[in-house]
Amino acid sequence: MTENSSEKGFVIKDKRMFDEDGGTRADAVRKDEKKESAQKPETGNESIEKEETVEREEEKYQLPEMNFHNFVFSLYTSVLFNLGELADPVSDKRKKDLNAAKQTIDILGMLKEKTEGNLDSSEKELLDSVLSESRMKYVKESENP
Repeated sequence: MTENSSEKGFVIKDKRMFDEDGGTRADAVRKDEKKESAQKPETGNESIEKEETVEREEEKYQLPEMNFHNFVFSLYTSVLFNLGELADPVSDKRKKDLNAAKQTIDILGMLKEKTEGNLDSSEKELLDSVLSESRMKYVKESENP
């Protein structure tokens, strides 16, 4: 070890994305941003610009609060995607994967069974309607592959 490095010591960087309350930390850097920075050599100004860009992106796009309703909606979206009702956002193509759709519907059914008696009326109503709608769409799509 050289003299300079022993005088400097070491630095601990917290790489967690979320704080104790579950919110996104302002100083957190995503993995894809690290990859971009590794591909390009940085000058002093690029570092400042990158921080400003990250801050703007965080202001522009905030993840929704994770609660039971949003969880059920995310599973329902997965069902719609796998039934070919929603296009892939990257390729803009629709494709069916009936096995994946059935598995997600089964997860919704298991969730209903395991949470029986523990949901408030709006959560129960949402889960019942999403499960019913998903099953009807699955049957319709499986008849017309």
